[in-house]
Amino acid sequence: MNNISVRIFLLVTLTLFAADVFAADSYRWLHVTIDTPWAIFIFLLPMVLIPVVLMAILYWRFSGKSTTSVVPPAQNGTEKD
Repeated sequence: MNNISVRIFLLVTLTLFAADVFAADSYRWLHVTIDTPWAIFIFLLPMVLIPVVLMAILYWRFSGKSTTSVVPPAQNGTEKD
């Protein structure tokens, strides 16, 4: 039990000290220009439009087809004329 509490204490202590070492300015590597929103829009546009186009194509293809099928009665001699 004592060994676990020492390990937890060391882990928390080292994590707190390491936080300053790995801290960096969040905008240092991020180059945001006026083209960035357009790039995001162009990247996300197919993710929205492809399912919509697929649904339209599938709806158009199967719109004239019936969902029920007509099955002829069994020819076992039990039906009446």
